[in-house]
Parts: sequence; structure tokens; C-alpha cells
Amino acid sequence: MSEDFLKRLGWFALFFLAQVIVLGRIHLFHYATPLLYVYFVTMFPRNHAKWAVLVWSFLLGLTIDIFSNTPGLAAASLTVIAAIQPYYLELYVPRDSADNLQPALKTLGPVKYSYYIIPLVLLYCLLFFSLEMFTFFNILYWLLCVVGSTALTLVLIFTVEIGKGR
Repeated sequence: MSEDFLKRLGWFALFFLAQVIVLGRIHLFHYATPLLYVYFVTMFPRNHAKWAVLVWSFLLGLTIDIFSNTPGLAAASLTVIAAIQPYYLELYVPRDSADNLQPALKTLGPVKYSYYIIPLVLLYCLLFFSLEMFTFFNILYWLLCVVGSTALTLVLIFTVEIGKGR
């Protein structure tokens, strides 16, 4: 087995266990839930096969759905993000950079990384909570869930990124 596969499998297990055991039980003010596993999809390097990004993301979403009692929500939302991620990453990576460049705070810089990560997490939260509620009857509750979960997830992602940089 390749080193990349084992490393990715380790991240997969870490995000899955963190979400199912700890983060899935946190609901700040009944609105904000940290969805740190989105970070897994954003970590794929520039040259990674697009089909592999889709498969990894779908499998992570499916396992989280199974253990979190969210039938298909995480799998569908993560698969959409995985379909967008390789193309969206190209907007922020210089053309002359390495083919195996991994998007990170250290490699892209704080501004480009923020422009890269914030829309992806926001789109994920929009998809996830739209599918979860499947109605816009209570638009304020939906909006608070999207904004709160996006903010909490971004705080966790930037904390992990800063910790990795040391």
C-alpha cells in the first residue's frame, strides 16, 4: 500500500471518529454544529485523481451518515463539494506551482486559503441544512444553522491548520 493511501486512511478515521464521538454531539445554542469532516475534502492535493476524491468523500459521508442518523445528507453534500474542489482549487494555485501542492494555510497563504476554504464550507453547510430541513418554512432557523455551523467549522479548520503549521 502506498504511503499516501495510508495517510489518507488515517485522516479518514480521525475525522470520522472525531465527528461521531465528539463533534456530532455539540449543538451550540441548538444551531451551530461543528462539521470538521469537510476539511478532509479540502485537503486533497492538486494532482489527486478526481474520481478518487469523489470516492473518498462519498465513503466518509456515508460512514458519518450511518453513525449519525442523517440518511444520505453528509454523503450527498460531501460528494458535491468533492466534485467542485479540484476545479475550485485551480483558481487559487499559481500555474507554475508543484503538481502535488496540497492546499493549506502555509502553502497558499492566509488570504488565498481563506478565499478557498470559506466558500467550500459555506456551500457544504447550505447543502447539508437545506437537505436536512427540506423546507424553507422556518427560514430564520435554517439561516442560523448555516451561519453558526459554518463559523464553528471554520474556527476548527483554522485551528487545525495553525496547529499543523507548527
